[in-house]
This record gives sequence, structure tokens and C-alpha cells, in this order.
Amino acid sequence: MLVLLKTEVWKLKRYHMVWAGVFLMLLSVLLTVFSTTAQDGSVWTFSFFVEQVLKNNITTIFPMCIALITGYIISREGTDDTLKNILTVPLSFPALLAGKLAVCGLLSLFLGIVSTVFTVMASSLLGFPGGDFPAVMQAGLQITANCLLLYIAVLPIIAIAARIPNGHLIGAVVAFVYGYGGMFAAGSMTLANLYPVTASMGLIGYRSYDAAVHWNPLLCMFSLLAALLIAAAFVATAKKGAAPKTAKKPKRVITKKGW
Repeated sequence: MLVLLKTEVWKLKRYHMVWAGVFLMLLSVLLTVFSTTAQDGSVWTFSFFVEQVLKNNITTIFPMCIALITGYIISREGTDDTLKNILTVPLSFPALLAGKLAVCGLLSLFLGIVSTVFTVMASSLLGFPGGDFPAVMQAGLQITANCLLLYIAVLPIIAIAARIPNGHLIGAVVAFVYGYGGMFAAGSMTLANLYPVTASMGLIGYRSYDAAVHWNPLLCMFSLLAALLIAAAFVATAKKGAAPKTAKKPKRVITKKGW
């Protein structure tokens, strides 16, 4: 498994889709910057800016982003016609799939760090107060951990999409709707603790200082653990089928000329 993980990490270097993830992390921060122009009476500080970036990551950007990239990485083996060669080695398709998902978990941490860097840079350029070293460290931990937890929340969708030829686009669309649903789940603290996407917010203590916010870490952990187990079940029962379908060439019909 260690060799498999190393191989998948090296493969990441040739996937340009990873740069799309970096761009989407920048887009999340830019959307937050644009929202600072709204005349809604909000006092923008570094901590408040971080909260808004987290909200955009959770409900708009990251679930779709990580589902698209992970699904693309999985489907590439079929697109490049390398899957049949890999499976000639004593390696099952579920093991190959598990290795790719594990590496994409590391990728989610990397994207969390990238998001943190963009957030700190944007806050510094805008001159928001409160961006001292302890606040930056806390923001980095929250954003990075949240990206990993969101990845776990989206794993069932990724695992199901991996069974479908070229299913990464479908998975990305479903993940976007799934993430956007977090906005509605946040309206009820009970639902917010149980909905995997918003449960990630509870485990990082999002707005825990607010008296109206009551996170239940045990329920949040149970929600994400359930998502992880569901994904594991889909991976364990996955069969070779991620290769894209190729169009069959029509049979050539030879007609006899009449005399």
C-alpha cells in the first residue's frame, strides 16, 4: 500500500486538474473579498473574514472542487487505458481505488493550506485588524482541518461516481448541490449537527463563541464517521468499471451488385 501511495503522489504532478483546485481556492477567497463591499453594517476583521471564507468553502466551492478532482484522477486510468495494465499486477480495483482516495485526502489538506495562504494575503491587502500570529495559526488549522472533514463528507458521492464511466462530472454536480444544501441545514442546529457538510463546521468550532450556536461534537463525529463507513462499503464492493465506454464501430455491410 505504501508503494501505491507513493506512486499516486507522483502521478499528481502530471495532473493539471490540481491547478484547477488551486484556482477554486482563490475563487473562494475572491468571492469573500467581493462580499466586503456589501453595505450591511458588518465590521470586517481578520476573524470575520476567515469565517466568511469557511462558509464559501463549505457551501459553494470545496465539495464540488474535491469531488471533481478526485473523480478525474480516478477516471484517468480508464481514459488513458492504463487500468487494464495496472490490474495485471496483484492489485484489486478496490485497493487501487482506496489508494487514490487516500492520496486525495492528502490533496485536500494541501488545498486547505493553499486556501489559508490566499486568505491571509487577502486580509493583509485589505488591512483587516486582528491578523496576529495566533489568529493566523488558528485560521490555518480551521481551514485545513475543515477541508479534510469536507472531503470525508463528500466521499460517498465520490465512491459512487467512481462506479460510473466518466462519472466525475456527475459527482461534481451532485457534490455542489450537496454542499449548497448546507446553507439550509444550518437553519436548524439539530440538522446542522447531523448533516455531514455542516458537521465539519461543528468539529472545527465554527462560530462557537455565538450563544445561538450549539454544536454537538459527538453527533458531528458520528455523522462524518457514517459517511466514511458508507464510502468504505462502496469502495470495498467496487468492481472494474471506471473505464469510459468506447463507441462501437458500425459493421460494414457488403451489398451485392445486381446483374
